[in-house]
Amino acid sequence: MAPGSSEAPQLRRLLSAAGYRLSDNEHGLLAWRFEDRRGILIVAPGVSLADAAGELPTDAAHRTLLVSTELGEESRALASELGVELLVPDTLGSALGELLLLSPGPAPAESPPSSEPLEPPVAVLPTGDSVVRPRLSREEAEQIAGAAGTHLTLRLVPFFVAAYRVRPPATRRGPGEVREELVAVNALSGRPTIWSPGQRELVAEIPQPFQWVDSAITEAIARSRAEEFLRRRHTVGLDHTEQHEGALVVERRRVPPGPDDLRIGPFALLHVPFWYVEGSEGRIILDAVTGARGEPEPRESEPSA
Repeated sequence: MAPGSSEAPQLRRLLSAAGYRLSDNEHGLLAWRFEDRRGILIVAPGVSLADAAGELPTDAAHRTLLVSTELGEESRALASELGVELLVPDTLGSALGELLLLSPGPAPAESPPSSEPLEPPVAVLPTGDSVVRPRLSREEAEQIAGAAGTHLTLRLVPFFVAAYRVRPPATRRGPGEVREELVAVNALSGRPTIWSPGQRELVAEIPQPFQWVDSAITEAIARSRAEEFLRRRHTVGLDHTEQHEGALVVERRRVPPGPDDLRIGPFALLHVPFWYVEGSEGRIILDAVTGARGEPEPRESEPSA
């Protein structure tokens, strides 16, 4: 099964799914797995056994060469002297399970999985300001909406916003790196989204005339929607390899963060400015910070006076 043969792409996929790091060079395809220090070289045509064995890490606990044609006793004796296992396509099938399945043993000390629960982040409103300053003027909103001369109203739409910390599920290469971001839940639609830090400036008040809009959901509902959204967002796909009755099975699993790997901080109720543009073709809603078209509310919301 030399590189370039019809079986090579499938073998690449199996090795990658089993946690090997793959690299090509003039001697062939090198596969290295740190967890059990196993090295495999799929030898390119014309490369000698001595040169191929020299490509395998010297500190590997398991060193395997896969060649495309059957070799004689002399070559097998040389492989034994070099301390490598020698496989050909006819013997690969019976050895494949051992090559792909992790050898039993403790996880490497360099990347121990962490079970320490994360601390929730602090509140996002240290100063108490709760209004997001609009960046989009009335004239700019008219230009974006393409509706000059129609009726425009600036409304402050409530959002439940919190910082959160997440540690994605561990992979073969160790636990995921802890990340901290902002999650914002539209208090009218209940739809969560991610905010970029620093994109929105908080102020105590804004000079333009505006209308307040009341929340349609509670903070408890917002927290539930945010947690569901974040667990989906930070779910990772992991390949799991098992051997069942001689058959090798590679299963793709979707793994969400564990119970202690997601922490959402205190929610703050912020009011985000939106331009409501009323025209002959209906209503257009524009985010007065980003200029993006906003989502329509699930029901008509009467603004507060």
